[in-house]
Amino acid sequence: MPSRAASRIRPLVARALKITRHVNYWIVAQLALTVLRILRLLPAAASLNFLDRTARRIGPLMGRHRAALANLRAAYPEKDEAEILAIALDMWGNMARLVGEYVYMAQLTQADPATGLPANIEIVGEELFVRLREEKGPHIFFTGHLGNFEILPTVAAAYDLEISALFRAPNNPFLAAQLMETRSESMGDLVASGRGSAFTLARILDRGGNIGLLVDQKFSGGIATTFFGRPCQTNPLLAKLARQYDCPVHPARCVRLPGNRFRLELHEKLDLPRTEKGTIDVNATAQLLNDVVEGWIREDPGQWMWFHRRWEMRLRQRFRRPKPRDTER
Repeated sequence: MPSRAASRIRPLVARALKITRHVNYWIVAQLALTVLRILRLLPAAASLNFLDRTARRIGPLMGRHRAALANLRAAYPEKDEAEILAIALDMWGNMARLVGEYVYMAQLTQADPATGLPANIEIVGEELFVRLREEKGPHIFFTGHLGNFEILPTVAAAYDLEISALFRAPNNPFLAAQLMETRSESMGDLVASGRGSAFTLARILDRGGNIGLLVDQKFSGGIATTFFGRPCQTNPLLAKLARQYDCPVHPARCVRLPGNRFRLELHEKLDLPRTEKGTIDVNATAQLLNDVVEGWIREDPGQWMWFHRRWEMRLRQRFRRPKPRDTER
């Protein structure tokens, strides 16, 4: 009898927890969206500066701040605590500006009537944008969580260079829907990460299209690599797609500048490492991507997400049937 009662109660408890989680998501989304609506009524410069100052005060009170400090100490053992803290505060300011820029993206990327290009964005590699637009694809672009890392598709669209960007939606479905709508207005084609996203990207490359990926995230069960001299796991997706299509891979990064301006840099294709058979070496390519992003971060460490658990190692569990024991005959 107790087992029957428990079997009836468990689905009810699970349903109640699901409803509670759904309600919490809705409340959090409404609060966040209300703040963003209020910000939309204020001048962009004043609002972004306010968010920056506020984040520098609130960020150190959050649990992620300890993770950021630990990661910074490991990455920069030569720096003292004052330098480490200064980088962490810059990081919080950068993250707050990133959130606020979703509200003001239309203003921040407004085109200059004379050029038709975003007025607040300095572009390094303009001739490359033009060349790739005329060049038959496919092409792969990659970047890291630096500055406003979502500006690349916006600038590419200004040059009529279409890039389908892979992105990870928030767990909150209400925020995810709003974010998807906001991103689609300025970024064009988006591919949500998850099951089937690799096949979607492959189909785009099959058609001669262009894709953009972020490559500096933790990926459980990924390729063993290093980042800032520490072991980590890296998603092999970009390297595998590059091997399959043997197509150019271009680095691109966004640098936040004073005065709510940005510099977007698009670089020539990488010379990817290859195996003895001439195919692209997936493991070595994954490490090369890490090295490129690490170099960018070292130039301006306050613009990267140091609270990200990039170095957390998790081994993918593999379940195997136990081998039958030998029996004596």
